[in-house]
Amino acid sequence: MAVEVLITRLPHGDGLPLPARATPGAAGMDIVSAVEITIAPGSRVLVPTGLTMAVPHGFEIQLRPRSGLALKHGISLPNTPATIDSDYRGELQVIMINHGTEPFAIHRGDRIAQLLVQKVEPVEFREVAELPPSGRGAGGFGSTGR
Repeated sequence: MAVEVLITRLPHGDGLPLPARATPGAAGMDIVSAVEITIAPGSRVLVPTGLTMAVPHGFEIQLRPRSGLALKHGISLPNTPATIDSDYRGELQVIMINHGTEPFAIHRGDRIAQLLVQKVEPVEFREVAELPPSGRGAGGFGSTGR
């Protein structure tokens, strides 16, 4: 059963496509820029999409970089995956960063990120005096690798 996400277009989002999968097997849905903007090397920008959404309670939207932009131009999202909470009603905007060496121009309608709708499980933390043992223990930061 599909999860229903209510969506509205802001005036600067008129004529732009709604989030959509590029292929039937794609996990993420492409979202596009509603503006023209250039990201200087080493800089971050906030890119409006012209959309607002009502994510159902118990779900979140995750924003992720597009692999082609990352490989070809060094363009990514500095807070990936970005989380859009179910109670947020403002414009969906994407924080983007240019890790490349050249300015990167984004045009209105360009695909800038991927959107995924993910279930958020209820969690209850319970404080205990000691944690149960595990095979790994407290090892981290590469302790299981070479």
